[in-house]
Amino acid sequence: MKFARFQYDNDIRYGVVTNDDVSVIDGDLFGEWTYTGEVLPLNQIKLLAPVEPKKIIGIGANYVGSEEERPDQLPEIPVFFFKPESSIIGPEADIEIPEAIDEVKFESELAVVVGKEMKNVEEEDVLDHIFGYTIGNDVTAPQFFQEDGHWTLGKAFDTFTPVGPVIETELDPSEAVVKADINGVEKQNSPTQLMIVSLKHMVSYLSKVMTLQPGDIILTGSPLGAHFVKKGDVIECRIDEIGVLKNKTVKASVSIQS
Repeated sequence: MKFARFQYDNDIRYGVVTNDDVSVIDGDLFGEWTYTGEVLPLNQIKLLAPVEPKKIIGIGANYVGSEEERPDQLPEIPVFFFKPESSIIGPEADIEIPEAIDEVKFESELAVVVGKEMKNVEEEDVLDHIFGYTIGNDVTAPQFFQEDGHWTLGKAFDTFTPVGPVIETELDPSEAVVKADINGVEKQNSPTQLMIVSLKHMVSYLSKVMTLQPGDIILTGSPLGAHFVKKGDVIECRIDEIGVLKNKTVKASVSIQS
């Protein structure tokens, strides 16, 4: 099923997307819910980020270009980072390039949406705790990375985590292909099988560090091909079973004062 969060008549609602319609639901997305009986055309609603996470966690440098490039051993401690919930935007919303710089980096990713509380979950049980999957764009300004390797500022600007367009609950994450087009030209196209740290391993690892809650998002890494984009570029992150996450870059009007 494809779940959407959307705005209609100034109200924010949830629904199940089928073809060109969305069937409105009421209740707890991660628990008990029912259909209201109301069906709306997709062209009459505004899709929002499909979830409001308490935590957004990403993993760095998690793809190889081919099976032959895969390392013999996994990293002892994977490179994880946090992104603030204030960085979340939905489909068609603008990505703001900070005033002090002229370009940012896009990173198309498969995003995990946690469905059940997770603490100390083993790899073989991870999928039982996942609600579904969406697309994330881990927008990054490496110009704000600190010399000793801290990434927080460069990942944390408002609008730096587009997510959507829906949550797909029936996706097989091991068979997905992560793609991205910039201004209609393909820049990324890679199967999730080329991840270095597997989805199950990273989610299990994180659950042994912190309690994951329903709605939390885990960005599973971006394939090779991510690069810088400038004002006016249109980014389309794509996973065929989920859809297309489309956003345009604009220039922010507020500068950062030192």
